[in-house]
Amino acid sequence: MTNVPHILIVDDHREIRTAVTRYLEINGMRATGVKDAEEMDALLVSSKVDLIVLDIMMPGEDGLSACRRLSREGQPPVLLLTALGEEDSRITGLESGADDYLAKPFNPRELLARIRAILRRTAGQEPPAGRFAGQRVRFAHWVLDCDRRALTGEDGRETGLTGAEFKLLVTLLERNRLVLSRDQLMELTAGRPATPTDRTIDNQISRLRRKIEKDPLRPRLITTVRNAGYCLAADIQAAGE
Repeated sequence: MTNVPHILIVDDHREIRTAVTRYLEINGMRATGVKDAEEMDALLVSSKVDLIVLDIMMPGEDGLSACRRLSREGQPPVLLLTALGEEDSRITGLESGADDYLAKPFNPRELLARIRAILRRTAGQEPPAGRFAGQRVRFAHWVLDCDRRALTGEDGRETGLTGAEFKLLVTLLERNRLVLSRDQLMELTAGRPATPTDRTIDNQISRLRRKIEKDPLRPRLITTVRNAGYCLAADIQAAGE
């Protein structure tokens, strides 16, 4: 039974918790349902969890806040459940470190497919920093501490990164000077293709530019290549060099 993935369902609606838990168990997974972030935290202390299905709208700490905190703490991957039409919440959730999202009402088969896709992607996954794990990387006027997920500028001031911003920056650093399309960036950072109306990558690029560019309106580090994608236009080296 050790290879059976344990899925934690966090939703304040008992009917949804019960239905999803039963469906996942029928399909060969171990599933546990809790009603809020407080119960989620307690279970994470006592049990190993492979993935968290997290509702955004909950009493107490909401799903976006909990997702942000889980990302900072290096907890299991998160699939967010959002209300239909909450586009801003979905984008914010992905920027906060969620691995994927699904709008309610949803087809249980689609939920299962997305859970399996995340589990495949994260099984034996290398650290989020990739080949830079444990290193401090210098690029342009910044030093990225990959263990702490923090940027230090020339003036010594430190800038924190969300989980999604960190994944995106590392992806660009690993492929500096290469042009990456939105689809490539979505696959590399989230493990899924972008839909035709998906602006997730554009929004993440915009937020990252506000943190690392001297003038975000005239970016020189993360450049836009028209009809092609984005490129990190900087050389990199170990911070000690």
